[in-house]
Amino acid sequence: MLTMEANIDLSELQPLGEYDFEKNFNHRAARKWMEENWQKSLTISVIYLILIFGIQHFMKERRPFKLRGPLILWSFSLSLFSLVAACRIWKQLAFLVLTKGFKQSVCSQSFYVHPVSKLWIYLFGLSKFVEMGDTLFIVLRKKKLIFLHWYHHIFTMILSWYGYKTMVAGAGWSTALNLSIHVVMYFYYSVAAMGIRVPSSITMLITTSQIVQIIGYVVMNIFIFFWKDDKFCQYTWPLLLLSSGFYTSLLVLFSNFFVKTYLSNTQKSKRN
Repeated sequence: MLTMEANIDLSELQPLGEYDFEKNFNHRAARKWMEENWQKSLTISVIYLILIFGIQHFMKERRPFKLRGPLILWSFSLSLFSLVAACRIWKQLAFLVLTKGFKQSVCSQSFYVHPVSKLWIYLFGLSKFVEMGDTLFIVLRKKKLIFLHWYHHIFTMILSWYGYKTMVAGAGWSTALNLSIHVVMYFYYSVAAMGIRVPSSITMLITTSQIVQIIGYVVMNIFIFFWKDDKFCQYTWPLLLLSSGFYTSLLVLFSNFFVKTYLSNTQKSKRN
């Protein structure tokens, strides 16, 4: 831990209007816990798969649950969390971009220790476990469960937990972008659960933003590859290869989903 923090420029840690509960968060204890427990994300993933497909099989001959109230509360809570966390992480990210430049904003590990962002970047990692609850609503309501959905949940959690353990570079941008999109996405889920009809252009925009986000991750990994010899740009080969492969596969899957969901339907509508 001390070795990692020794690589952080102290000027990146200047006060940015943090709150006491953020400042008092023990990031050393949090990282120690993640170092000792990140492998449990693999066990959780196996249990998650058994559970969701087990419930899906169980529900085959049963009527779907409505769950409108719980779904509204669930989605709105995640949207609100994403909004608060995104604002706090963007604050530190904007400071780094404006004072240190883009490269330092990508490579900096200060997000893990700065009073403004350290709590939220840890909660972001834990939220990837919480977000698996999305799938329970799908299978209990007997909605279509696609490969992209559960594949994305599993590997996002594993990468987030392992990335926090190693204080990996790129955390500021990846969390800020993901949280920003989740603000809109979960708010959309809340509105849709209320029975309010949302224009398809909004859902198309959300999917497009997810694709753009993934492209951003791929580009960022390319930058990190060229910067990896810099002592201020910490990244491990296993994580670089795993994340690059995951982001590339996500790009293919999301692009295919976009074409099938929006472009194919548009062409069918024109023929009719």
